[in-house]
Amino acid sequence: MSSASPRPSARPTGRGLGLPHLAVIGLSLLAVPRVVLHDLGLVAPGTAANLLLVVAPIAIWIAVVLLRRVPSPFLTLLVTGAWYGVFLGIGHQLLWDASFAGAPPQLAGSLAGIDPVLEAVIVRTFAAGSSLITGVIVGAVSGLVALGIRAVASRSAR
Repeated sequence: MSSASPRPSARPTGRGLGLPHLAVIGLSLLAVPRVVLHDLGLVAPGTAANLLLVVAPIAIWIAVVLLRRVPSPFLTLLVTGAWYGVFLGIGHQLLWDASFAGAPPQLAGSLAGIDPVLEAVIVRTFAAGSSLITGVIVGAVSGLVALGIRAVASRSAR
């Protein structure tokens, strides 16, 4: 047996993520309660509760990748953010009627007055895409923050 062969990991991890796929998905799910509470109108923007629901999951994401010393915090949190975007989109779609209380967004300009079913498909499709983009951006920014913290910590350890 060659000593150059890698030792098998006790836990399967996502390729290059440094965490199991289920852990990445679990981390992303930490941010879902804010989506539900916000869409149901139970937590208002600008409140301390909303701030906690926004910041705490992301702080946990960053803490986990730093404490677990994942090989690429940026990639791991980018994927975590992408999963969050998927769940954000699903949450918004499921809670659409409750969120807009019978007055969903409408198209304007040259698209105003089109068939209501087509209008709903267009608006909901763009909302889903926006959710995914939001999740990816949150993951990317979180990953950059984790990289920055790691760099500062490694400099101060020298």
